[in-house]
Amino acid sequence: MLVKVFGSAVFGVEATTITVEVNIDKGVGYHLVGLPDNAIKESSYRIAAALKNNGYNLPVKKITINMAPADLRKEGSAYDLTLAIGILTASGQIKSDAVDQYLIMGEMSLDGGLQPIKGALSIAIKAKEEGFKGLFLPIQNVKEAAIVSGLDVYGVENVLQVIDFFEGNGSIEPTIINIQEEFYKTLDFPEFDFADVKGQESIKRCMEIAASGGHNIILIGPPGSGKTMLAKRLPSILPPMTMNEALETTKIHSVAGKVKDIGLMNQRPFRSPHHTASSVSLVGGGSFPQPGEISLAHNGVLFLDELPEFKREVLEVMRQPLEDREVTISRAKFTITYPSSFMLVASMNPSPGGYFNDPDAPVSSSPAEMQRYLSRISGPLLDRIDIHIEVTPVPFDKLTEIRKGESSIEIRKRVTKAREIQSQRFAEFDNIHYNAQMNTKHIREYCALDEISLQLLKTAMERLNLSARAFDRILKVSRTIADLEASETVNSSHIAEAIQYRSLDRDGWLG
Repeated sequence: MLVKVFGSAVFGVEATTITVEVNIDKGVGYHLVGLPDNAIKESSYRIAAALKNNGYNLPVKKITINMAPADLRKEGSAYDLTLAIGILTASGQIKSDAVDQYLIMGEMSLDGGLQPIKGALSIAIKAKEEGFKGLFLPIQNVKEAAIVSGLDVYGVENVLQVIDFFEGNGSIEPTIINIQEEFYKTLDFPEFDFADVKGQESIKRCMEIAASGGHNIILIGPPGSGKTMLAKRLPSILPPMTMNEALETTKIHSVAGKVKDIGLMNQRPFRSPHHTASSVSLVGGGSFPQPGEISLAHNGVLFLDELPEFKREVLEVMRQPLEDREVTISRAKFTITYPSSFMLVASMNPSPGGYFNDPDAPVSSSPAEMQRYLSRISGPLLDRIDIHIEVTPVPFDKLTEIRKGESSIEIRKRVTKAREIQSQRFAEFDNIHYNAQMNTKHIREYCALDEISLQLLKTAMERLNLSARAFDRILKVSRTIADLEASETVNSSHIAEAIQYRSLDRDGWLG
């Protein structure tokens, strides 16, 4: 008897429906074809044990299973439940004509219990697109998949629940989630709040500007000056995610298997990989393609602490994703694109010893050591960072202050207003949403300067020996400062403040 059941394969962040054809005939044997990997080939052992432990049997006949399309490689153990239901139906142990109306996925334990899978949200979206009536998957994945409306999503704990459903004996009900309620379930009080930061008012101002314009930022300061503490609080002042951003972010984390029992992600992600991270872990890929840290930070913040300690080749692979806001991974057998629109926040010591130009420093560095240290960061990478800010240690009298600083919620209100101004300005452009994404044409149009501002910028570039790359960055940042003040034009005070945020372009740093 020939039966067709349906599963799904995830490539990148999109799913592809897999047709599993099961044919049982006279003879003995178990033949699985259609480019399955070893994990799928081993499924026969798990299926046999699970069925026997639940009162069913793997037929002692010739079982031929084809996974179509046959030229597409299938990976992972998530097809166990699909294959088991197909075998039971083809052998007559399940009498149901409805199995082809549902998409079925799940890894089985030897007792028939189901283990979570990756990419449940992508699978659910594809199932709805292709007109399936419902989706069966492990209960740990049901919240993320149930985000998709118009599809019956069943979370199951054991293969018996699926069997009983198709036999008409089960009482399992589809999971229903109010997506609006999930989306608006926000944290009123962020875990990391700028109110807890003592002093550092100028740095808070700089972080507010970076958040308002989506600017990449690098913090330069000695150990213990608060660089990491400030970076961790940046997501708390970013504008709330839109529904589309929340769905995009959830889909990526679902593919990576990081949203079990969570549902819709409504908080911007914050990723902080260690400086020993490899290129693949940062940008994604591998023999079983997975999104990297830059994609997991999509719509959020990627924090690279101690930037010069990262391998140079690891940092260089980020240059294109920073520009294109997506990363394409090309291999001989596949090409996958992951979205990667994130804010880069980096930190570094000003010298190898950490205390540049500090007369009381315990360790000093020679000019040659300084040059080697700073040269680990390439010019093209720095060219994609709009704001450089020096972070100094907080004085004792500030540390002991009882009064709290301004809260993240208050700062976020100003940031959100500035972003709304930018959204209206760039409404006609599909690929530009905030100031950091402007190209040269937009900079000339929206950052026009009067004679006084132009002269100020010229004088600053000459006296401070600012590099040519600083010119456009200063204009972008000054446009954001103007937006925070709801100013239609960029004036000299905006330019003057933006000039302060190019520390690494000054003579004596990188030249």
